[in-house]
Amino acid sequence: MGFLLGKAVIKMPGNGNVYSAGFAAGIMKKFVLVFLVFCLFAGITGCSDSGSSETADSGKRKLYLFNWTYYTPDSVIQKFEEEFNVDVVYDSYPSNEEMFAKLRGGGSGYDLVIPSGDYVTIMKKLGMLEPIDLNKIPNAANISSFTLEKATFDPEMEYSVPYYMGAAGIAVNKTKVSDYNRDWSIFEDEMYKDRMVMLNDVREVLGDALIHLGYSANSKNPEELKAAEDLVVNKWKPNLVKFDAESFAKGFASGEYWIAHGYSEGFFQEIGSREKWNETVDFFIPQEGGAMYIDCFCILKGSKNVDLAHEFINFFHRPEIYAEFLDYFKFPATVNPGAAAYMKEEPVYTAEALVNCQIKEDLAEALPMYSQTWERIRLY
Repeated sequence: MGFLLGKAVIKMPGNGNVYSAGFAAGIMKKFVLVFLVFCLFAGITGCSDSGSSETADSGKRKLYLFNWTYYTPDSVIQKFEEEFNVDVVYDSYPSNEEMFAKLRGGGSGYDLVIPSGDYVTIMKKLGMLEPIDLNKIPNAANISSFTLEKATFDPEMEYSVPYYMGAAGIAVNKTKVSDYNRDWSIFEDEMYKDRMVMLNDVREVLGDALIHLGYSANSKNPEELKAAEDLVVNKWKPNLVKFDAESFAKGFASGEYWIAHGYSEGFFQEIGSREKWNETVDFFIPQEGGAMYIDCFCILKGSKNVDLAHEFINFFHRPEIYAEFLDYFKFPATVNPGAAAYMKEEPVYTAEALVNCQIKEDLAEALPMYSQTWERIRLY
């Protein structure tokens, strides 16, 4: 049913009749009345449903956590909710770039976010973070001095508290590959051409190339960056199927790739069992080092639950809780070494493997140079 308002006469669709404005107005009033009653009824019904939910949550505080996809085990969140009588609302992102874009684009309401170190620097400079009160996080004392030495972006934990420190490495299918170098030169081996993949990530690939050449993973020297570009273009890329940051682990587990650059947790979850992993996979972080990350807890400026955010960080760094997180992903106890005593699973690499790795820092004015280099690499 439709009405052409503001006209002297109104034509009712469907029957071709023309009615007076007064008659049509009467119909309009009845229609509106029926419509309002319907809306009221629907609203009451909807409120009743949501009211039940609200009643169930009555008296509970909420913590809004913005984190990487599948980066906090459900069991850890559930234990926190039960112990502190709160609800944790978990929203996720697949990359630092998407997280940052959402927050800068108006995404608000979050309390905790988990950026990597280079983005901690960026967000701190932009005034996006609340200062950390370490008096409210006594378990921060469990964080290793090794981690804080690597966390050059915030070694005093003024605006961030380390969440996890790790690095991408190389997974080799031992049933297909028997003779190989356990360093970045493995991607130069033409014997395995079209059976290898590297991450579609400028900081990872160029960082590893720079380190392999003896330079800093954060080099801002154009000549050094050009040398890394030449290495990737002329020695590594010709042997790769592609650069892949999404399905590298699936491709490796399925046998499409025999040698893959990526994150251990992704490979392990796709392989599915410790027995199969031990039989088929050699995962290593080259002794020469690689690009390393430290993901950190940060409290966002304007958080309405600052105290609860501190409470969650403190809870997470209890050694027995942190061990649960490590076991889930088969991580080593890099950040919270005391958790190792509570772990039930063997990690797929050791904390010592990270000794020669270098943290990815904020590139600042050199970022466009890296972006342009990566575009050239992808187009060659």
